[in-house]
Amino acid sequence: MTAPAELWDSAALPQWLKDLIDSPDGWDLLERLDAFCARIREHRGGSIHPTAVLEGPVYVAGSAEIGPGAYIRGPAWVGENVTVGHAVFLRDGVVLAEGSSVNHASEVKRSVILPGAKVPHFNYVGDSVIGSRVNLGAGVKIANFNAFGSGVKTAGAVSRVLPKAGALVGDDASIGCNAVLAPGTVIGARTVIYDGANVRGVIPADTVVKLRTTLETVSRTY
Repeated sequence: MTAPAELWDSAALPQWLKDLIDSPDGWDLLERLDAFCARIREHRGGSIHPTAVLEGPVYVAGSAEIGPGAYIRGPAWVGENVTVGHAVFLRDGVVLAEGSSVNHASEVKRSVILPGAKVPHFNYVGDSVIGSRVNLGAGVKIANFNAFGSGVKTAGAVSRVLPKAGALVGDDASIGCNAVLAPGTVIGARTVIYDGANVRGVIPADTVVKLRTTLETVSRTY
């Protein structure tokens, strides 16, 4: 389940985004993203706070908003009606599609954020594709590196080993606060992940991943 058509509905996407995600396998998008970002030319539109720092080729659309203390190290594409909030760090090839938002103290590296997706606070997204209208809860981390340095074996029908790979997250998925997606994970469309879950592999569309923790309340002793 890594074919783009299984994860993202391209019908409502602009043609340039359709061209970007039109590939046999979702993990191909990372190389296609590199090629797209190599063609980005600097354009400073929108509202850019005077304390924001933009370096390298960064395209900012006319209705985008870049907040205080944001740091964008190009190449990066910030589309129409996109919000980049306080203390955000974008780097190494990022596409933020129309109406998406990346907000307080979040970092996005070499990733595509599709329309209407929210990366709202204290998130890390690396080497990933985040589907339309996805919501990441506070503190969600998408890991992208094998701790042993031996590459990431991606989940899906076509398995491969990539130097770094985060997650492919389908449209309308919801990831609960402080959840962690292991390197190479695939999350199906409209799936819900409970807060605090540590998820890996392929999670089918329209499912709920539950995490039940046990709490014990005892009397305090002195």
